[in-house]
Amino acid sequence: MTIEDIRLFCLQKPKTTEEFPFDHDTLVFKVLGKIFALCPLSQWERGAASITLKCDPEYALELRSEFDSILPGFHANKKHWNTIHLATNELSPKFILELITHSYEMVVNKMSKKQRKKFGFEQ
Repeated sequence: MTIEDIRLFCLQKPKTTEEFPFDHDTLVFKVLGKIFALCPLSQWERGAASITLKCDPEYALELRSEFDSILPGFHANKKHWNTIHLATNELSPKFILELITHSYEMVVNKMSKKQRKKFGFEQ
């Protein structure tokens, strides 16, 4: 899985933008201004690809206990964020995309019902 695969997958999600709000290295994906994924590009270039994703706290603990390549979020709230090390090839591309979708949905579901309705996430 390449950074471009992840980038295209994230950008196809409704109301998603890509930014570099912290530095020139950390590619960030946001839904309506709220972060759901962070990718340190220099690590990708060194062959140590990773992505940090929001996660339900209980699910985050479950994933960390099951997979060596999933750790508490680097430079993030360890309760709500996981860093997934992709270079290990422990996780299938399909599962990685599911984790990205979970992160995106966690952010959308935290929005108020009014916001979700306004931006077409609810009918």
